[in-house]
Amino acid sequence: MSAITLYLRLAGATAVVLAPGWLLARSLGVRGVAATLAWSLTLAFGALTLTFLLSATLTTTMVLLVVAAGAAVVLGLVRKTTAPPRVPGVAWVYGTGLVLGILLWRVARDVEGDGLFHLARARKVLELDELTLDRVSEFADGSLHPGYAFPLWHGFLALVAKVSGTDPEEVVVHVPSILAVLALVVAYEAGWAVFRRRWAAGAVAAAQAALICFAPGHGGTYTLLSLPATSSRQLLVPAAVALAFESIRRPSVPLLASTAAAGFVLAVVHPTYAIFLWLPFSGFLLVRALWARSDLRAGGAALAALAVPAALFMVWLIPVIGDTASVSPDAAEVRRALDHYVGQLDVRSETSYSLRAEVFTRSGAVAVAAVLLFPLAAFAARRRWAAYVAGGSLAVLAVMLVPLLFTSLSDLVSISQARRAAGFLPFAFAFAGGLGVLSRLLGPFLPPLALVAGVGFQAAFPGDFDYALNEGAPSWLVWIAVVAGAAGLAVGVLRRGPPLEANAAIAASLFLLPIVVVGLARWTPVETRAAETHLSPGLVEALRTRVPTGTVVYSDPETSFRIAAFAPVYIAVAPPGNVADTRDNRPYERARDARRFLATADLAIPESYGADYVVVDRERQRRPVDLPRLYGDVRFTLFRMPGD
Repeated sequence: MSAITLYLRLAGATAVVLAPGWLLARSLGVRGVAATLAWSLTLAFGALTLTFLLSATLTTTMVLLVVAAGAAVVLGLVRKTTAPPRVPGVAWVYGTGLVLGILLWRVARDVEGDGLFHLARARKVLELDELTLDRVSEFADGSLHPGYAFPLWHGFLALVAKVSGTDPEEVVVHVPSILAVLALVVAYEAGWAVFRRRWAAGAVAAAQAALICFAPGHGGTYTLLSLPATSSRQLLVPAAVALAFESIRRPSVPLLASTAAAGFVLAVVHPTYAIFLWLPFSGFLLVRALWARSDLRAGGAALAALAVPAALFMVWLIPVIGDTASVSPDAAEVRRALDHYVGQLDVRSETSYSLRAEVFTRSGAVAVAAVLLFPLAAFAARRRWAAYVAGGSLAVLAVMLVPLLFTSLSDLVSISQARRAAGFLPFAFAFAGGLGVLSRLLGPFLPPLALVAGVGFQAAFPGDFDYALNEGAPSWLVWIAVVAGAAGLAVGVLRRGPPLEANAAIAASLFLLPIVVVGLARWTPVETRAAETHLSPGLVEALRTRVPTGTVVYSDPETSFRIAAFAPVYIAVAPPGNVADTRDNRPYERARDARRFLATADLAIPESYGADYVVVDRERQRRPVDLPRLYGDVRFTLFRMPGD
């Protein structure tokens, strides 16, 4: 299949999967990518829920979505709704996103790491019969994953694969080229909802792309838009922000319902991100009340729409979360996490720690500029964007930097997840709003200064995008911004007169230009792990054709992890870092048993896990295995366990 054919298939399939949500949003009188994403995934959740209750297949899900699309058409005819106006200037964003998506095709990543985990789940949703929530897990005898207990995003990927007629691996690798268009547009919609200025909406979308896609090089995490963590952060969070602010500006039942749908699907796809979104939005409402004494009722309704449906889903998650070691951890688990994230935390004791200030600026020039600019929101205190930038930034900074608050959040969601809340500081909005204030203050001098600042910031603060934090911008930059932002609260209360802001489109473009240029200069695929770690094509073919769907295959952790991704089977062990540490999953016990099997080839070990087949990687296991051989090549051998 040619690249053009695959691209068109994926684009068409994505449009088909999103069509029911688009129809429902239009029938409710709501328009835009934000509403389409919210309602499409809500309908997919309902269809998948019925599929799991009926122990049916993905075909049932598709039929239910077709029925939902028909019902949406009927609803639109009954309500006789008229299409709301399109967001001004959005056509240009679609065009830009299309170009960016095509560029991303060149730097598409092979499936590695967490991608293997998510590919395995998407493949099971696509290929297994008699689907249930338990059957989508990696282990036949394991438990649900607290972060992905309901495989909504995996169901979306599986639907795209089924409609397009492509393998889920192709979807995971290349659908980011399609989703990048939606990411840019939904960021623009969020900017429009917050600012109600075309230039500012464009600056928000451009800053977000520079921050996430260009600053890291190699396409950044836009190449990972097929994974739940990235898609929820780049698609669902801005969608929720856009709909929440629209519901404040134009209160209505359809907009509040759409906001609730966005908050709900965000909680389903990535529960902790729903909680993190409440932080800046709550800060916005508090500062809005302080500065303007308005939006209390509409803002409270929007927050309730974001929080209540999401909270109801989290109540369902409580039994799963309670079984996870990293949530409300014991002393040993806390020590392990503190050691693992030592470079990102300021640790005072095992019961008192906070995020290092440098984490806020590790994403490079745009992040540094946003942190320094957010206090300027006080000079436009009567505007909604100013309250969101100032209140949202201070709320996130307080929770991350105050040990009592950060430790409490870590106990609730785990240290691993809590540190991610730093990314919910409204960087792109602070960047656009701060430049707007400077444009009013500096006038024609701002564009050349912005270009010089962009070059200087990119040279001085290129960003630290490794997993561990090695070198970020100085922490004093963040602390100066915190003090200035806190002082700005008083300035916003005392200052009278019109907001200080002006069009800063040229300045924003010139600041971002060096970042984009450097990103394009490094527009090459990320180096992946050596091919020696991959499964051989022959083994993959044997697993798919000679091993029945849904059986258990035993191997070493690394090989098992890949087997689950490329064949619709269960495994018995995986790298512990990629497995939820629950009572049934027992990731470390499974890893110890796997090491023992590598050393002894004792068949009682795979037998104890109910294995039907065994795969031996000769690079890892030297001891011979006395079993009937089904397939072999220079590295891998597939054996059948007795009695199968």
